Amino acid sequence: MQIVHSIQLHSGSNEENLPGFTPDFPYIASRAELDHYRDFFVPWHWHKAVELFYMESGEIRYHTPGGTEVFPAGTGGMVNSNVLHKTEILSRTEENVQYLHIFDPVLIAGAYGNLIEKKYVTPLASASQLELIRLTPDVPEQAEILTMIRQAFRLDENEFGYEVRLRDALSQIWLKLLALSSSAIKQDGTVPDRKSDDKIKTMMIYIHDHFAEKISVRDLASVAFLSERECYRVFQSCLHMTPTEYLTSIRLQMACRMLAETRESVTGIGHACGLGSSSYFGKTFREHTGYTPLEYRRKWQDNDKS
Repeated sequence: MQIVHSIQLHSGSNEENLPGFTPDFPYIASRAELDHYRDFFVPWHWHKAVELFYMESGEIRYHTPGGTEVFPAGTGGMVNSNVLHKTEILSRTEENVQYLHIFDPVLIAGAYGNLIEKKYVTPLASASQLELIRLTPDVPEQAEILTMIRQAFRLDENEFGYEVRLRDALSQIWLKLLALSSSAIKQDGTVPDRKSDDKIKTMMIYIHDHFAEKISVRDLASVAFLSERECYRVFQSCLHMTPTEYLTSIRLQMACRMLAETRESVTGIGHACGLGSSSYFGKTFREHTGYTPLEYRRKWQDNDKS
């Protein structure tokens, strides 16, 4: 099991990089120690893999295009395949630990296009209305699934047959989730419309690649073949913020990373992140983080790098 203190995004996109996730066994288990994360949130991102999780301690809030859900200790849930999501850490004064099973649904299906995928995997994995499933111990059927999620972490990866037992455990959890969600899943076999998700991801990738440059709403709309009005609508619908607010958030995330991990000057970082002069950078940075750039650097760099 990996101990995680931050997430990594693929260069050129906001798709999460999952170290150790391989085609021959597309699964990783993580213990996310959220109280050690540098920031109070995990930025908007996505991954093809499904994310099954259990909150061991602390509290976290998930954001998806469809809304928000809070998960205190003892609860858990599932983030569906390719769903945009962002998390906020609600407590940093105590231990805040989240356990995660992250896996490609093909691990359960066995192969693309076969009967198991069509009958059991695709109906849940492609249900656009099921971005996030919340599980609480107060509901017996959900409490059973939470117990199954926790027990799957106890399997010994060094024991003979581990991969088979793990796949079986995830399959049983999947069947329970499918039954729990059956009333919300479309029964007509149509493919959910995720055009807005595709458009927002295209624009997010463009921002990730060009955040240091001057970017207008017209530029973003053009990349996704949208009108400026539709560009605003898609950002509000999917990320609940304006294009400019998202662009600023990415620039600040990059600035935080550079302040913590490099010795580049504050002036240099401001320009490199598209935040302009040191005075404007300092003002914007403090408004959003509560720290000046130098205070943030001192907080997160070792004394010999201060």
